[in-house]
Amino acid sequence: MPRLSTKENKTVYQLQREELGLSREKAGELLGSITPERIERIESGKYTAHPDEVILMAEKYQAPELCNYYCSNECEIGRQYVPQIKIKDLAQIVLEMLASLNSIEKRRERLIEITADGKIEGNEVEDFVRIQEELERISVTVETLQLWAEQKVASGEIDMKAYQRARDKAE
Repeated sequence: MPRLSTKENKTVYQLQREELGLSREKAGELLGSITPERIERIESGKYTAHPDEVILMAEKYQAPELCNYYCSNECEIGRQYVPQIKIKDLAQIVLEMLASLNSIEKRRERLIEITADGKIEGNEVEDFVRIQEELERISVTVETLQLWAEQKVASGEIDMKAYQRARDKAE
């Protein structure tokens, strides 16, 4: 039985590994190309994980949210452009999406007015920024739904082959 760490400020990588009940040695075996020593350095914050290591951990730990965490918190570019997605249940995601879509529908005419001349000036700027923020909320909600689906596929709650066929067909 692996001994559990008592460290208070655990990284998401350590929390995910421990949630699976894996020691660093067992995780190293599961991951193959990442040694237990490297896992310890990543989990302790001595080293930052490489993108390929995060992808591997996300796949093997069945935790696609690790990729979003990495991009939004550890990647230099991602910290500026990728929002961190909070895990939510499907009903909450759908309600947030509908609320945002209703809100943007009400602002659709104003967006057309603002952008019709190709310039955003004067009193248009405030309205334009509010519309942009609402569109960003929709974007985050779409990403949340995508992450939810990836988690369900990874856990086997959604049939991976059927999901992939449907996505391929949609493209």
